[in-house]
Amino acid sequence: MISRQFAPGDLLRQDLHNSLADPVLDTMNFLNEITFRYPDAISFAPGRPYDGFFDTEQVFGYIRGYLDHLAAQGRSPQEIRTALYQYGPTAGTIREIIADSLRADEDIDVPAESLVVTVGAQEAMLLVLRALMAGPDDVLLVSSPCYVGITGAARLLDIAVCPVEEREDGLHPDDVEAAIGEQLARGRHPRALYVQPDHANPAGTTMSEPARRALLRLAGRHRLLIMEDSPYRMVSPGPRLPTLKSFDTGRSVVHLGSFSKTVFPGARVGFVVADQRVDDGAGGTTLLAAELAKIKSMMTVNTPSLSQAAVAGALLAADGRLSELNAKAADYYGDAMGAMLRHLSEALPADRRAALGVRWNEPAGGFFLSMRVPFAADEAALTRSAREFGVIWTPMRNFHPHGGGRHGIRLSISYLTPAEMKEGTARLARFIAAENSGRKGGST
Repeated sequence: MISRQFAPGDLLRQDLHNSLADPVLDTMNFLNEITFRYPDAISFAPGRPYDGFFDTEQVFGYIRGYLDHLAAQGRSPQEIRTALYQYGPTAGTIREIIADSLRADEDIDVPAESLVVTVGAQEAMLLVLRALMAGPDDVLLVSSPCYVGITGAARLLDIAVCPVEEREDGLHPDDVEAAIGEQLARGRHPRALYVQPDHANPAGTTMSEPARRALLRLAGRHRLLIMEDSPYRMVSPGPRLPTLKSFDTGRSVVHLGSFSKTVFPGARVGFVVADQRVDDGAGGTTLLAAELAKIKSMMTVNTPSLSQAAVAGALLAADGRLSELNAKAADYYGDAMGAMLRHLSEALPADRRAALGVRWNEPAGGFFLSMRVPFAADEAALTRSAREFGVIWTPMRNFHPHGGGRHGIRLSISYLTPAEMKEGTARLARFIAAENSGRKGGST
């Protein structure tokens, strides 16, 4: 317990940045607390990859492979030692390897100097937001519901956020255009749009290819930059729709990437593709990536060399094809999503869920699906669910920047065994029935 005896250097909350009072910043802490308090509960909350795909010894092989690659390039033992042990270039030491991988797997053909290797995709978001949002009237558009990492980063940087409501099949360009018009009418400058086109977190929606192309045309008309974030593409089954960046002829897309879902979560390695040209006003140009590297040099200095080595070794071992490296994982998660949907239908068959007022979507990939329930899915309800029914989920309301989602929950399929998933959906169905009837009790 914290003592109430304040010393001269102690602070009042009002002396700190006001973002620290935002409930969004407490989202993960609350979920962690609930998980700790009810360790026997089955949790559909974590969005982390399944541990079974990671071998402790494998990381040493990846690092060895990267060091051998450097030696084959003619690097001296001293240069190899420096590459592994010392601070590296701020923009990253493995940009060429990542660029080769993007060409091989995603048909994204950009020079290595247009990349910055970051500490996860989260740092990439902060870098891009800090660079692009230059004035008080600049606005970030986001899909709603939206990943809390981007809205949290915007909150920390005092950036205004304008949510664009998703429909059941994802974000619609017409809705984005309407939001741009509204912001312009208010004297604001819509500067960028953050979107997850593939199996989005939290709703699980995927944009169609026509919608992607229409969004790019819209971006060109309004000089809007699109921040494309697609961490679940390579861990989802079946054919992949093209990324926005792969047919971005007007350099309207800043592509954010992460290896946390595909290679090595603990390495915390991400990247940003920022090939936009920046006119310096004196007849010269730089790449946006170079400007982002300036900001990174004042934040994290560089992404850890050891983490980059492990990721590079994995990419080299797969000839740059993350799709092949993750083929087994993609099948696993696809099967898990299918099993989850079957278990939900068994626990809540059509007539029963119609009577209860429950429905959910059916994503074709990714880690998440969303469910609508007839009661307020808030923290109090989550506590009852964990305590009395032994099942944990994520309230959707924290994914809606300006309100909404009061009756929504997010369910993750990535971290549970098949047996846990089946039992968890049965518990969830009992909880929903109890909440719907007004009964505040039950058993697991």
